[in-house]
Amino acid sequence: MMRNAPRQPIQPILKLVTPACHDAGDAPAAAPAPAGQLTVALIGQPNVGKSTVFNMLTGLSQHVGNWPGKTVEQKTGTYRYDGTTLSLVDLPGTYSLTANSEEERLARDYLIRERPDVVIAVVNAAALERNLYLVAELLAMQQPLVLGLNMLDVAEQHGIHVEPHVLEAALGVPVAPIVATKNQGLKELTEAATRLALHPDAYRPNRPAIRPEHEPVLCEVRGLIADHTPAPYPQDWVALKLLEGDAEITALMRAALPVEDREHLDALLLKHEDAYLDIAGGRYEWIGRMMRAAVTQPKAGAITRTARIDRVATHPIAGLALLLGLLGVAFWLTYTIATPIADWLSTQVLGALDALATLALGWAPSWLSALITDGLIPGVGTVFAFLPILIIFFAILGTLEDVGYLARGAYVMDRFMHLMGLHGKSFMPLFLGFGCNVPAVLGSRIIEERRARWLTILLAPLVPCTARLAVLAFLIPAFFVTGATLISFGLVALNLAVLAVAGIVVNKLAFRGDQTAFIMELPLYHVPNGRTVGLYVWNNTVSFVKKAGTLILLASMVVWALSSFPGPGIDNSVLAAIGRSLEPIGQLMGLNDWRIIVALLTSFFAKENTIATLGILFNTNAESVTLAQEVALVLVPAARVAFLAVVMLFIPCLATVATIKQETNSWRWPAAAIGLTLALSLGAGIVIYQVAQLIG
Repeated sequence: MMRNAPRQPIQPILKLVTPACHDAGDAPAAAPAPAGQLTVALIGQPNVGKSTVFNMLTGLSQHVGNWPGKTVEQKTGTYRYDGTTLSLVDLPGTYSLTANSEEERLARDYLIRERPDVVIAVVNAAALERNLYLVAELLAMQQPLVLGLNMLDVAEQHGIHVEPHVLEAALGVPVAPIVATKNQGLKELTEAATRLALHPDAYRPNRPAIRPEHEPVLCEVRGLIADHTPAPYPQDWVALKLLEGDAEITALMRAALPVEDREHLDALLLKHEDAYLDIAGGRYEWIGRMMRAAVTQPKAGAITRTARIDRVATHPIAGLALLLGLLGVAFWLTYTIATPIADWLSTQVLGALDALATLALGWAPSWLSALITDGLIPGVGTVFAFLPILIIFFAILGTLEDVGYLARGAYVMDRFMHLMGLHGKSFMPLFLGFGCNVPAVLGSRIIEERRARWLTILLAPLVPCTARLAVLAFLIPAFFVTGATLISFGLVALNLAVLAVAGIVVNKLAFRGDQTAFIMELPLYHVPNGRTVGLYVWNNTVSFVKKAGTLILLASMVVWALSSFPGPGIDNSVLAAIGRSLEPIGQLMGLNDWRIIVALLTSFFAKENTIATLGILFNTNAESVTLAQEVALVLVPAARVAFLAVVMLFIPCLATVATIKQETNSWRWPAAAIGLTLALSLGAGIVIYQVAQLIG
């Protein structure tokens, strides 16, 4: 491997402020953590393997929820090491601590207000120079810091050599070399974090310095706020953020200072509004010294593996073909592997379960027996039957995310996104919509520009989620004996085409065709980790099972009750009356059976509920006839296609609607999403059926 010229010796590294000021490095050391229990915060930029570290350490002993009062996902978990329980908090991925986004604000507020016993900063050894900027900001805070130097194997594959012990000497903080995907070095990382938390007095970091031109100004700012800084904010850090022009910290201090000091501070900051350049410049000079000391870069002009793959993956034509090919492979795998298993579960297992329940409930009142055998088993049980389909989709999405491909998909789709007034970054949350529309809406937070974010949220429900794709995979093999994969691909293509056209129209009408710029990082490729992908599949599958066990269970009970009363029989039920009242609309799409229309309506509770409702209303017990086959018997081929198109484009589920309300803090956007999808789905269904009838 080619090496650069001999490294320069490690240069003396200045402290945060001048000796005339109170030295941030001399701030009181954190109190030793109590024995037996430690709180550890994991922080890092996106694509550094932070979540892999978290998953490897916590395994299945983790909890996923939301931060209090926030829609940002919160991951917590525990890990036992040498008699000590480490409570790990996985902070949102963030490039800096400047509070420009909710993730950045949440991460820094947690560090300041919750004061974890130790912070583990995970950095990518293959992109160390960029990652060190976040480390520079973390060093300005008082929490003990340990560096997890991850992806050393990826760095070596790309000709980048990092010497951890040299980096540790330069930084003045413990550095643990790790390869998280192979579970290498994680024991040493937790050992270093535990040791530092129990002995914080040994923490002597080498912090970056502001450039000399503004050192006296920093001293003056600190003197002004010394007696007025609200707890628990560190004074030195607050002084630095004031000079950086941080709006949140500036407002905080203006409210805390007396009038005279506030006016003095305002005048001082206005006079030195360019100070942020010297702060950033000092950090970049510090980063340069770290890199020269500990890192050897590859020979100039060397072509890496990532560059070779990206010749295809990011090519405007070949890259798009690859993206479409991956979607095609997903459907092929589903029909080849998952669908036969789902059919077997639907016919054999559910039939046996129904017979067992009938026998076991011989003593029960007739209404209770009917609720179980005619309501819950056909409803919830049928949804569980296509669990193999969901597992296949989750495995594919998890692998694409872990290998580093999703960013390439965003890059390839950038030019198409611009037609809608969006950019490639919007593709990331929209692509997540193939798993579930809820994280697609939540994922829109990575889009800084407000207009682009609102448009992305509005379009997210048009992405065919895993639940809709599972309904598709469940019904199509029975609807169409041949060409199932091609028809599925066509329906997904229809969804994406409608999404694109809707985006163009909405952007032109509501946002006047504005455009936004697109800048994003393309991470290095790496081999996907089986444990990481497995946990991704597990967590999403468990989430689905919980939903099936609560929301779909409740919906199945309601559907059964409405289909049973006042009776006698389903045809004389409340549900039948509701369905028949909507038959004139359904007939325009060839949906002449009210049961099909009701199944569409109940999908509002959860998209999987379409199958649950059909299971209750058709309630086939014949082992030789699946539910999908019985539904196919009441629809002509043109109506089958129309029905599937409506399923794919129909109104968002209740969870997605609630998430849109939370993200936009308005009912206007959920109402717009419902109205848009309702019009598009009914319009598509009518057009498809009527055109097919004319052609046929």
